[in-house]
Parts: sequence; structure tokens; C-alpha cells
Amino acid sequence: MTTELGRLIARRIALTGPISIADFMAEALGHPRLGYYRRALPVGAGGDFITAPEISQMFGELIGAWLAERWIAIGTPSPVHLVELGPGRGTLMADALRATRSVSGFHAALRLHLVETNAPLRAEQHRALGVFAPVWHERFDAVPPGPALVVANEFFDALPVRQFRRTSQGWRERMVGLAADGETLVLALAPGVTPYARYLPVAAEGAEAEIGEAGRDLAAAIGERLLRDGGWALIVDYGYDRGAGTSLQAVRGHQGARILDRPGETDLSAHVDFAALAAATRAPAFGPVSQGSFLCRLGIRQRAQSLKTRASEFQRTAIDAALARLIDPRQMGTLFRVLAVGDGRSTAPAGFSEAE
Repeated sequence: MTTELGRLIARRIALTGPISIADFMAEALGHPRLGYYRRALPVGAGGDFITAPEISQMFGELIGAWLAERWIAIGTPSPVHLVELGPGRGTLMADALRATRSVSGFHAALRLHLVETNAPLRAEQHRALGVFAPVWHERFDAVPPGPALVVANEFFDALPVRQFRRTSQGWRERMVGLAADGETLVLALAPGVTPYARYLPVAAEGAEAEIGEAGRDLAAAIGERLLRDGGWALIVDYGYDRGAGTSLQAVRGHQGARILDRPGETDLSAHVDFAALAAATRAPAFGPVSQGSFLCRLGIRQRAQSLKTRASEFQRTAIDAALARLIDPRQMGTLFRVLAVGDGRSTAPAGFSEAE
């Protein structure tokens, strides 16, 4: 059983030939009318995934403190563009701004910009953040010039990736084509060696690899912006310090699904290659470090204890569970990584250490 978008993709392939997995992801997630991130409410218990801000207010509060400190570090510019990429329901930013309302001059200086393509989520964000008069953008490069503080939590993992497999003839790209029935989407290797081979490592036959061009391009744009206008960016996502293998996965209704199954109704994401992002920025980068280490260095345990002092027994149990989910290595603590990128003109940020 397919979808309207699946039929459109099949028609495109029938007319023009197989497409890359990156092109398939771009259509499945970003099609103007039928793409998953254009029309669904993917975040929360009713969606396909739950992000860290939805788990506990502590996450957004600490991110807010980090951003406010970075604003002070760059000289308290006014105005400063506070930019969130993929703000979800607006939970992270609402918690961040609530936690920083006592930082003198910060709220008066900030201009809030939300990079979001999903109309239902924009409505949720307006309800959460309308008092701060946010301006919405389809793309990061639409944010006006000037000093910026950028936060991207679980954003880069949804950007398209290409996949490759090492054969006896060399690296070949995995493509999306059609089965013999002319309707069913299938994966197959391109017949020739890929021109991307020069970017791929020396590897044995059977090895696999991913390249996230869209993520690298966005990281480069962020780095260029910060070096030119000043500011900092904080990227939090699940991934690894250096690329290896393939990781693209599909989720629908909190359950694993086939990558090509029901395009437009299925979430697709891939682990983020943080080394590639850091290199692409061409700007001073700190990390990646584990999310658990980052949050602990910012004081999440102390914040949890503070919240528990005025909480009921039920609430204290919930706070402990949320803390464990965010920092425990067996949960989000190690899989999620944190990378900071700066302008090269201000002090090193909190939360990072040469020891990790």
C-alpha cells in the first residue's frame, strides 16, 4: 500500500530514471504539499518521536543559560538574532526564554527567528512564543544579517543523505528505482562508480558509507555567517564523531518502518557525522561531546535537585526519570552529541572539555 506522494515519486522515476536516496528523502520529508515535515505534527506522544525538550524543562533551561552567556561573551550586541532551526512545538525556546528573563538586557536585545516549514508546527510555536514576536523562515539563509545565536536540536538528522556501497569495481551509490511492476519503490546500486568516490575512505568490498551534503552545506552557511557577523551556534543531535557505515532509519507511529514505505507519512533520519559538520563550518568548533557530559557540566543535576525541593513525590520521581533519560549513557546521554561553533573572537563556551 502506497501514498499519493509515493505514486508521484514512482511517476518521476518512471519518467527520468532512478533517484538518489537524498532526492527521495527531500521529497518524502519536504514535498511542498505532501512531505512529512510539511503537514504532520511529528513531535510528542501523538507523533513519531519525542525530543529532549519534551522530556524535561531542564533541557531548554540549560540551553537558554548557555545562549545568554554566549550573548554576554560576544559583547551583548543589540539587536541579536536568536535563531532556532526546527523548533518543534516551541518547547525548547519557551523554556530557554523563561529561564533567561532575569538576564539584564537579553530579552530586549533579541530578535527571535524560527526556521520552520511545517504549518501546524508554526501554529504551535506561535502559541508558545507569540509574546516574543517571532519571525518564521523557510531557510536559514533568509535570516537577516547581524550577530546571531543559533540552536539546532534534532534538526541535522532529518537532512537528506546519500548512501554508498563498496563493490569489486569501486564505490557505487544506492539509488531508489522501480520494481518490475512499475509502481513499487525499491533500492538498488547505480551501475557505475560514483563521482563521490573521492570523498569516501579506502575500504573493503561490502563496506557502506553515507554523505550528508545538505548538512555540510548548512554547517558551512552557519560558519560563514558567524565568522562574518559574530555569534555562536549550538548543535545537538544523535550521531557519531566521525562517519562510518550507514544509519538511515524510518519511524512511523513510534515503530520502526521500511525506508521506502508510505512516503510522506514516515519519518526518515540518519545519524549526524559531527566531524564532517565541524570541518564544513571552517570556524572554531568545540566538541562534539556527549549530551550527558554537556548537560552535567552545565549543572543539570543541581537543577534537578532544586526542582525536587518543591515537588511532590510523584513529581520527584518524574524529575529523576527525565534526568536519567537525558544523561544516562544507556539512554540519550551518549548517543546524542553536542557541537558548538563560534566566531573566533570570544571566549571558549561552557559545557566542553578537552578531556572528551
